[in-house]
Amino acid sequence: MDDKLSNPKTTIEIIKKHKFIFQKKFGQNFLIDTHVLDKIINAAQITPDDMVLEIGPGIGSMTQYLAETARQVAAVEIDENLIPILKETLNNYKNVQIIHEDILKINLEQFVRQNNGGRPVKVVANLPYYITTPIIMRLLEEDIPIDNITVMIQKEVASRMQAKAGSKDYGALSLAVQYYAEPYLVANVPPNCFIPRPKVGSAVIRLTRYSSPPVKVQNTKLMFSLIRASFNQRRKTLQNGLYNSPDLSFSKEQIAKAIEILGLPATVRGETLTLEQFAKLADIFSLPNGNPF
Repeated sequence: MDDKLSNPKTTIEIIKKHKFIFQKKFGQNFLIDTHVLDKIINAAQITPDDMVLEIGPGIGSMTQYLAETARQVAAVEIDENLIPILKETLNNYKNVQIIHEDILKINLEQFVRQNNGGRPVKVVANLPYYITTPIIMRLLEEDIPIDNITVMIQKEVASRMQAKAGSKDYGALSLAVQYYAEPYLVANVPPNCFIPRPKVGSAVIRLTRYSSPPVKVQNTKLMFSLIRASFNQRRKTLQNGLYNSPDLSFSKEQIAKAIEILGLPATVRGETLTLEQFAKLADIFSLPNGNPF
């Protein structure tokens, strides 16, 4: 690749040429480190047979790498001011489709089925920090054919996604991500790898979709209600967290009995339960008549 868009000098020239103004509302930080881009491409395990969905291509720095590796790239960009820039910088890449749209509003399931024949795509993105969780959870929860998701996100969020039970970073996001995918930390990325520099450290994480979740549960919705209730008031015991949740209607006696059936002490905190234990707890509450007592 002779002309790397990610070269800091090239990035600055493009920004000046187009009089581009960074929009705070879109959380724009352009990646200017070729080593990090190489790591992202390698981690995503992209082959010439793959279709890649890129979220937030910016000026096309990563899109260029993706286009030279994948069969097809669909780059979804919300900022209309970047569309003419992308059309220019990626003009030579005939396998790139630039889509001016909000990633949270596209019918992704339909798009992937129409453009990739229903085969799983690989998602690659340098995500805006303010909207990371809604985008990731949409990709995981909906019936979109996805192989893996390799994203640049805030370092703290990456830590939460891969945290284990009982650790300080462990929470509802950890359990949600780990129910759908296997997280793998690819690299930590310092602020000087971006223009403009973010105020916090970043990390690249790969989430490989499970073909089926690692735990079996009768009622997934109930399990996630229990998880949210457990972490909404972290300092409370699991029993009090579940009892005080507006989304649950179990009595204190029912909750105490369920925790006992699970084989845990009455004083246990929700942050110590594994995904498997939350699944078992949901199953206890899902027994005939919704009442094991």
